[in-house]
Amino acid sequence: PRLITSSQIVDIFNYIGKCVVAGGVRRTAEIMFGEPTDTEFIALKQDKEALMDRRWASNNSIFAQLGMDYSQVAESIAQNGEPGCIWLDNMRHYGRMVDPKNGRDLRVMGSNPCSEQSLEDHELCCLVETFPAHHDSFEDYKRTLKFAYLYAKTVTLVPTHNSKTNAVMMRNRRIGCSMSGIIQAINKLGRYEFLNWCDNGYSYIKDLDLLYSEWLCVPKSIKTTSVKPSGTVSLLCGATPGIHYPESEYYIRNIRIANTSPLIQSCLDAGLTIEPDKYATDTSVISFPVKEKHFVKSKKDATIWEQFLNAADMQKWWADNQVSVTITFNKNEKNDIAKCLEAFQTSLKSVSLLPNSEHGYEQAPYIPITEQEYITLTKDLKPLILSNNTHEVEDKFCDGGSCEINI
Repeated sequence: PRLITSSQIVDIFNYIGKCVVAGGVRRTAEIMFGEPTDTEFIALKQDKEALMDRRWASNNSIFAQLGMDYSQVAESIAQNGEPGCIWLDNMRHYGRMVDPKNGRDLRVMGSNPCSEQSLEDHELCCLVETFPAHHDSFEDYKRTLKFAYLYAKTVTLVPTHNSKTNAVMMRNRRIGCSMSGIIQAINKLGRYEFLNWCDNGYSYIKDLDLLYSEWLCVPKSIKTTSVKPSGTVSLLCGATPGIHYPESEYYIRNIRIANTSPLIQSCLDAGLTIEPDKYATDTSVISFPVKEKHFVKSKKDATIWEQFLNAADMQKWWADNQVSVTITFNKNEKNDIAKCLEAFQTSLKSVSLLPNSEHGYEQAPYIPITEQEYITLTKDLKPLILSNNTHEVEDKFCDGGSCEINI
């Protein structure tokens, strides 16, 4: 019989994802795993024609082995950021990396597409997000953690249509109480105090899980905390996404909405800039000038080593599942990729990387501006009055570290 190659397997799934998007769904979320010795898999996205046609549809990661040679993988990452790395041994044997090795998750086979949650075969992720920088005291943040925990735990009580999934979910009750605005929280509270919040918050969630699992007569959750990459959810409350650095201290946040939306008139009345979308005839672009709270540095100013350390600290003191992080690097840091992977392989469970580069899109979701431009754009703004129901059209092109491809 003819053997099927890794590229053919990935392409089958990518074509399915392409069809899903073409069918009207905003996006598809896939992650494909390969072996570190599979050179064909590692180089899948070096084929530009295949990438533009279908291979954009999945994140690709290798099952990295502790102690392996990362040089070949790093060469591929330096070109376009792939593949990512996940360390199954760490996922299976550890909760938080500060806690002793326990082997409680030996059935784990991989992760969800953004790799913030360990998953067994047929298992679903269950995530909820919190924003520590929005709190002035840990006691106040604990109240938010309680509601977040209760929401996530309740979701695990709801059966799905799949009996195999139900069996896994009922046994594990896996949840992922996440944080966003982590860089904001570090800048606001100080690194030491914020990590204390993480450690004490984790202990509080474990106490809640003991109490409510007994009350609900269900097993305790096998794991309880994550760091998800976030996106729209963090934007709604003015938080930086997940563990990632902001684009700039001052920037324009462009939002695309349908021309028929009543939000357009509300934004015009508020004095916001509105332009026709240069990529769609039925859409307008509303520009919101933003000043980043608790700003210290942008993602282009944060070194690759600093970003790895941030992820390792969150994996140590908060996440017993995973930290989803896309570490950005500049051209002069390419030679550090293999060194970082080797240095942090015993501290992380997963990581992906992406080169800093100019995207070339007009009306991009984030456009850095100067302080003077921000002052000019905001001096005549009026309160935004949302008296009518509104409907947002999804962002297109570059958003959340990736770019959509028109098909």
